[in-house]
Amino acid sequence: MIDLVIRFSPQTPADAPQIEKLEERAFGPGRYARTAYRLREGVEADLSLSFVAHVGTLLVGANRMTSILIDETPALLLGPLTVEPAFRSQGLGEALVKKSLDAAREAGHGLVLLVGDLDYYARLGFARTPRGKIVMPGPVDPQRLLYCELREGAFAAASGRMRRL
Repeated sequence: MIDLVIRFSPQTPADAPQIEKLEERAFGPGRYARTAYRLREGVEADLSLSFVAHVGTLLVGANRMTSILIDETPALLLGPLTVEPAFRSQGLGEALVKKSLDAAREAGHGLVLLVGDLDYYARLGFARTPRGKIVMPGPVDPQRLLYCELREGAFAAASGRMRRL
């Protein structure tokens, strides 16, 4: 068996073409119709909080953090989290999310939201958002709207409609 060295680093603008190809393979063209994609549309991700994983020159994973508002409360939207199929179920996605959460905490952010599976994200500190507390601007399964509090009290302070910053 070959041991591969995975290198994690903050995203740079140069990563964008490889990330786009990875997301296209993972999610297909229908991804643009999803509410979370629509919310991020036209808003630059915070590259200091967004990470990529490389094996050599091959990009094998990426995640983004985008600033949003919940009513007037600042928060972050994590996603998409994308991992090359051959590298899934090896902890790569979890490592990318942890790096982003740690960087966001260090930068003073208080709250991160995402749309995803609770079974996966709960082990990273995410919980289900109570129905109606935070509303996305489009269709989303409320069971999949999750939050992670990085600073005590940040979730209690957030209520209302999620929107672009």
